Amino acid sequence: MRRLRVGILDLLTNRPARGLYPRFWNANLVSIVPQVVAVWCEEEGHDVRLIAYTGLEDLRTVFAADTDLLFVCAFSHSAQLAYAVSNFYRRGGTMTALGGPHARCYPEDAGGYFDYVLGFTDRGVIQDVLRDCSPHRPVGVQMSATQQPPHLPGVRARWKFAKAALAQSPVLKIVPMLSSLGCPYRCSFCIDATVDYQTMSGDEIRDDLRFLLTQMRRPRVAWHDPNFGVRFDEILGTIEEAVPPGRVDFIAESSLSLLSESRLRRLEKNSFKALLPGVESWYAFGNKSKTTAVAGMEKVRQISEHVNLVLRHVPYVQTNFVLGLDTDEGAEPFELTKRFLDLTPGAFPGYSLLTAFGRSAPLNLELQAAGRVLPFPHHFLNNRLAMNVLPKHYEWPAFYDHVIDLTRYSFSWRSIGRRLVANREAIPRLMNVARALTVEGAKRARYYSTVRGLLDTDKSVQRYFSGESATLPAIYEGMIRQDLGPMWEYLPKQAINHDPNIYLKMEQRRELGIAPTRIGRADVIAPERGSSGKPGGSPLGSTAPA
Repeated sequence: MRRLRVGILDLLTNRPARGLYPRFWNANLVSIVPQVVAVWCEEEGHDVRLIAYTGLEDLRTVFAADTDLLFVCAFSHSAQLAYAVSNFYRRGGTMTALGGPHARCYPEDAGGYFDYVLGFTDRGVIQDVLRDCSPHRPVGVQMSATQQPPHLPGVRARWKFAKAALAQSPVLKIVPMLSSLGCPYRCSFCIDATVDYQTMSGDEIRDDLRFLLTQMRRPRVAWHDPNFGVRFDEILGTIEEAVPPGRVDFIAESSLSLLSESRLRRLEKNSFKALLPGVESWYAFGNKSKTTAVAGMEKVRQISEHVNLVLRHVPYVQTNFVLGLDTDEGAEPFELTKRFLDLTPGAFPGYSLLTAFGRSAPLNLELQAAGRVLPFPHHFLNNRLAMNVLPKHYEWPAFYDHVIDLTRYSFSWRSIGRRLVANREAIPRLMNVARALTVEGAKRARYYSTVRGLLDTDKSVQRYFSGESATLPAIYEGMIRQDLGPMWEYLPKQAINHDPNIYLKMEQRRELGIAPTRIGRADVIAPERGSSGKPGGSPLGSTAPA
């Protein structure tokens, strides 16, 4: 195998960085698997350049013109930017491969713009791509391992690349790590719902934490586990064996059901500074918070009491909610969330609009079969800019009225002030205020208000939101053009649109006996193509959360 010039692009954002907050924070959104792929490619004898796009780099010049192979890692909201980047480099003769949540969720669509589309990715899949490194056009091949790899290169092995990413962050420098893959819960909207849970090597975690202490004065580690601490004693024991209490600060996403008071005391002792538990709904998904038998205001009181307990031990807590679930109806879900904020002033609320990401979850098949998935461009599928599922119990104007009211309430000066008083440490206070005044608060409320106004005044928006028309309103195309900036001219014209029901159609093909072919150790699927030559289709290949 010849020595290749390999580029790896980790798309942390889909637009140039505007304002202080993205310049301050974006570099800390780096993914683990692009660094893993960089290690594997180097170990195979290739020259590797890894770039994390924070919004400050010129994507037309970050890789040499003679790059042989370019891997791109993208969430779905960066898909249009990823397609433009691929088109730009393919024009110069570079082969391109897409991994990340978008590749797992929309492989048929991505196949029209990349030579390779990677699902679960282990070293064998990467070796196959490196050996082949040839054009697959107009439809790229889909490749996937049968499961998540049992082992990944740790921090020590990928430090060369992790260190370069840390250098891009001007103040906070957060090292991503994994202690597990998959999730034991089966939330119907989650990409990890069908991924078997497995833990990573305790010996390697201990070695990596000790290694970090030789490289950084006081490391900050963010656990990228879908649900940290499922085997709580095992992972905390590993941490306690590796580093003295207070030498490393930790951030994790964990379920409230795992956070008993005795465990919280242990987390506090080991310097866990931020936790992000999912509440999701006041009427469903109680298994993650030990509230399966209660709902409504009773659940609000129980969750509030529990989160306040967490805040007594951990200085920063973000509670995550999904808006627009089928269990929600009327004003009550939004009013209950307000009451939760009143009872829990120190918690920062994270809101996501219900989004069906292609193949990401079994629920999406039901939604597609019911004709409820709208063809919003991937660019807007970041859980905030668009809800691509027709709500079951709301008309769009009423839904947005509730969302706007809740957003304004959550990030009013009163709420900001109460969080400021309730938070105990400087960094949580700074983060809460910065987020409330920028991307999470006033800016989002203004955007929702704009959408709400268009629902009254713009017929094209009304017809698009109702599912009567698949023609994208001009305002949305203008937003993509503005966000992509100089990369807009390289976005293929057809790449804005996708088939939101391709998952359902491909499953129907399978039921008819149209099975994927087998190439090497990877499953490769050639999707149907229309007369245009583009795939008939519409959130790293993915190994871990991006």
